[in-house]
Amino acid sequence: MDNKEDVEQLEKLIGQLQGLYAEIGTLAKKNPSDSVNSFKLKFINRVLAMGNEVLGQKYKPFDEFDQFDSDDAPSTSDVTMVIAQYMEEAERFRSDNVVQSKVNGIYGWHYIVSGKSSDIRSGPPTKIGRK
Repeated sequence: MDNKEDVEQLEKLIGQLQGLYAEIGTLAKKNPSDSVNSFKLKFINRVLAMGNEVLGQKYKPFDEFDQFDSDDAPSTSDVTMVIAQYMEEAERFRSDNVVQSKVNGIYGWHYIVSGKSSDIRSGPPTKIGRK
């Protein structure tokens, strides 16, 4: 990540993915084969497009997938599965870009920005491994 705005975009992506997963996941549990309406699909595709941009090729879950086709309404279970993969990769990206460091005399987890620890706080990584 190159700047604070990149961190903010990642945090926004993670929040939106979690919200979509909760909402569509609930629908998928009730009726997994029901299709997602075009209103919801428009917003899902926007979040996925942002995910593709933020995550880049390295962390993008599927090489051959960018977003859902609006003419071929996917099922709630299909959408839930894809969102889950984006959530996993977003967390792997976040985990690869945080480091424990001391800022203002206090140790904590901080984002790596422009190759070094920043003062932007984060939670601890949940995925093992570094870039």
